[in-house]
Amino acid sequence: MSQKLQPVRGTHDILPEEFEKFHAVVTRARELATLYGFKEMATPIFEPTEVFSHSMGETSDVVSKEMFTFQTKGEESVTLRPEFTAGIVRAFLSNGMQQHLPLKLFSTGPLFRYERPQKGRQRQFHQVNFEWLGDDSAEVDIEIILLAGEFLHTLSGKKGCTLLLNTLGDAESRAKYRKALVACLTPNSAKLSEDSRRRLLVNPLRILDSKSEEDKEVLRNAPRITEYLSAASAERFEKVRFALTANIPYGQEVRVESSLVRGLDYYTDTVFEFVANTGDLGAQNTVLAGGRYDGLIEQMGGKPTPAIGFAAGIERLMLLVGDDPRANLKAKPRAYVCVIPLENMTTEAIHVFCSSLRGAIGNWTMQQSQQQRHTVEILWQGKLGKRIEKAAKAGATHVIILGGDEAKSNSCALKDMKTGNQKIVPLDAFVDKRILAQLLSL
Repeated sequence: MSQKLQPVRGTHDILPEEFEKFHAVVTRARELATLYGFKEMATPIFEPTEVFSHSMGETSDVVSKEMFTFQTKGEESVTLRPEFTAGIVRAFLSNGMQQHLPLKLFSTGPLFRYERPQKGRQRQFHQVNFEWLGDDSAEVDIEIILLAGEFLHTLSGKKGCTLLLNTLGDAESRAKYRKALVACLTPNSAKLSEDSRRRLLVNPLRILDSKSEEDKEVLRNAPRITEYLSAASAERFEKVRFALTANIPYGQEVRVESSLVRGLDYYTDTVFEFVANTGDLGAQNTVLAGGRYDGLIEQMGGKPTPAIGFAAGIERLMLLVGDDPRANLKAKPRAYVCVIPLENMTTEAIHVFCSSLRGAIGNWTMQQSQQQRHTVEILWQGKLGKRIEKAAKAGATHVIILGGDEAKSNSCALKDMKTGNQKIVPLDAFVDKRILAQLLSL
């Protein structure tokens, strides 16, 4: 094959250096999920096509333009998941999870959308996703948005994000607003984009989400949904807005954005986005988005069940983090031990020692309920000085030199790479949990 093989357009390799940042983002999301009482689950990466087309709306861009849909050998229509919520609701219904409400669920993994690749956006991408099912209170809206704000604060630090907030109201509110919006836009329909003229007939609220400049011009004089809210929806939105404005603890600006409707048809009442306050993400600066979808579970065949959730693209969050995820995420220190065997040590003895050391470190961290990651790596080849240099370059915290004169006394040389201090340590010390923690500063 003469041409150099490249990944498919819209996909990318996550190389080891980049994966450190990827892993840091997912780890922080998992930590917060646990902290807030969310349980992790996973769904298949493809579902029957109707799971997405019926839930997300036939007129949404995702369904009409972006889904990867194909026929199986059994002539079933299946779609690679373009988002998490519909699949999680399907799993909720398929597995009889209604009896366990309320449920707080966390997921992460790859998704697929056929859209133009751009900075931080690919056709195969990854998300972290939070769903809270079975509670319709405004307090839940507030708490899940605060969770989202805390998550972004730990990633972006001083760069910060702005919270955009809106309400789509209840069914009564949307019916009144839809009528007013159609009355406003119909006389100007010729000025709308082709997509918006189509949406005017089937789902006019989706026009508010248009990125077309010609649509934005027509929408300048359009009514706002806040003018048509029922008393219950208005009271709910004010409660959410006031609580977030008064109490969001990370210095993030809160701004009501009346044109915010999100891109999918299942949203109701509270909707929100966080946008980055930095230009690092290109033209599309939304990094996290979500909202309430109280009618979706009933729409998919279940009993009426309130729900709210949000998702964030990991690749875009990685741009938000910057170059050093450890600094931004306040990652706990980890031990990185390089073992350097000398010529007078047998291969069997080296492996026995390293297996024992790995097991001791793993047992110690499990008993301490710590989530630190540790590495024990053997550097087999090269002169002693070169191997120590290689260990330093790799970021080793400690070097253990096996062999030499110390082997006669069943000891080794332990070098602290941070201080440069070196001392002789009995090999038996590495199986003593207390001494192990002290020696390696775990």
